[in-house]
Amino acid sequence: MAATATAGSVAASAPRAEEQMDPRRLIAFFAMVVGMFMAILDIQIVSASLAEIQAGLSAGSDEIGWVQTSYLIAEVIMIPLSGTLARIVSTRVLFSVAAAGFTASSALAATATNIDQMIVYRAIQGFIGGGMIPSVFAAAFTIFPPSKRNVVSPIIGLIATLAPTIGPTVGGYLSHAFSWHWLFLVNVIPGIIVATLTWTFIDFDKPELGLMKKFDWWGLASMAIFLGSLEYVLEEGNANDWFNDDHIVLGAVATALAAIIFFYRAFKVEFPVVDLRAFTNRNFAFGSLFSFVMGIGLYGLTYLYPLYLGRIRGYDSLMIGETMFVSGLAMFLTAPVAGFLSGRLDPRVLMTIGFAGFAAGTWTMSQLTADWDFWELLVPQILRGCSLMLCMVPINNIALGTLPPARIRNASGLYNLTRNLGGAVGLAVINTILTQRQDFHYARLAEHIQWGNPVAVERLRNMASNFTAHGLDGATIAVKQLAAMVQKQAVILSFVDVFVILTVLFLSLIIGVMMIAKPQGAGAGGGH
Repeated sequence: MAATATAGSVAASAPRAEEQMDPRRLIAFFAMVVGMFMAILDIQIVSASLAEIQAGLSAGSDEIGWVQTSYLIAEVIMIPLSGTLARIVSTRVLFSVAAAGFTASSALAATATNIDQMIVYRAIQGFIGGGMIPSVFAAAFTIFPPSKRNVVSPIIGLIATLAPTIGPTVGGYLSHAFSWHWLFLVNVIPGIIVATLTWTFIDFDKPELGLMKKFDWWGLASMAIFLGSLEYVLEEGNANDWFNDDHIVLGAVATALAAIIFFYRAFKVEFPVVDLRAFTNRNFAFGSLFSFVMGIGLYGLTYLYPLYLGRIRGYDSLMIGETMFVSGLAMFLTAPVAGFLSGRLDPRVLMTIGFAGFAAGTWTMSQLTADWDFWELLVPQILRGCSLMLCMVPINNIALGTLPPARIRNASGLYNLTRNLGGAVGLAVINTILTQRQDFHYARLAEHIQWGNPVAVERLRNMASNFTAHGLDGATIAVKQLAAMVQKQAVILSFVDVFVILTVLFLSLIIGVMMIAKPQGAGAGGGH
């Protein structure tokens, strides 16, 4: 009896021992979360302040976009590579060196005196920072027991979605209150702390230096050209009229050739630079697909709202940031709710609610007019913020929660890559649709602004007489103003088209949700 009791108490204490988290690992994990937040924030922190950076560096309008593009190209190369590097040198070395390098390159970016220096420093910042993002996802699903994932997953989901959303707000505030240099200097103190804490406290794994002998350098080179060229084509394509530009054609050819080499080597060599076998797991494959579309929604709307507020409402970067803050606040408040519900609801139900809410927000935006302001944008932004969190938590759990620990480090890089590629593809498609539909709507509206339309003639005559009464060339100014009004309305109608397309896209994801097998233990209270 005593032996039985002892055995029973040992068995009962085993799960409790598993539940106990080592304080050192908790410190390391939260330091990693701060590092990931900085790396993702820096994708968007400069987006609202490019005009200030352009003026400070005396850069041309065709050059300043590379401050953003160089960061994105470098980051998208590093993200899938990080899993392999973590295996070779260990998570501790990879993350702490990445945090230190990110901090140093941030300081260098603040000292840039010309656009060439800034582009180089931003590329270094993006490449090194990209190593921190997947490591946090991998750590969350390897060092925490499954019962803790309903707490951990909302944290990383919140950071992954909140950081790019509030980026324009933080950037607008810093550049207005101080100067554009502080967009980068703000990383220095937290970066030093993160690098120190992660070097001291991370002990999740050991390096496998022997793998360096098997490292696929050709695979790395082909992946860098494939992803870098793809990001360049997507970022610059619309501005350069796509395949009418020689550089875009060269980029597309490089993308195709490098992709063939990369995928060939990924399936043929013993130790590929990226292990694509994670996609054989159905839940991971669908989770990555959902992550790709969430990237379109996350980065697409973070781009569309400021574009509307700047072009149509005439807001400056600080005013745009203050208006966009609503989405960030909604995400922050929804994170604990999403964590609570993920332990009690089937994740498929939670994702369906999230996708439907996101579609409702974009459908509301399809009623957009030139008069919409903070209060009209309030409900769509709340729907967007809440829905993103309700989607991201179960998507993270479905994609990474069923993989064996040995696969998670590599898979987290692929998973994060899908979100970034979704954002790049989404922005390219959105920009193309905006350009083409704006031209279409302008042509259609202009057909009605002609001498055969008595309403248009009367409006033009009234405007002309008003300007003439003030001693101006009334006829010329009236025609210009009428053309500007038509152009403005065409822009708004092109925005409406994009919001309708996004609505259809997110509603279609609900069909994808039905194709996922219910994860074991989902919704069984506490995530067991």
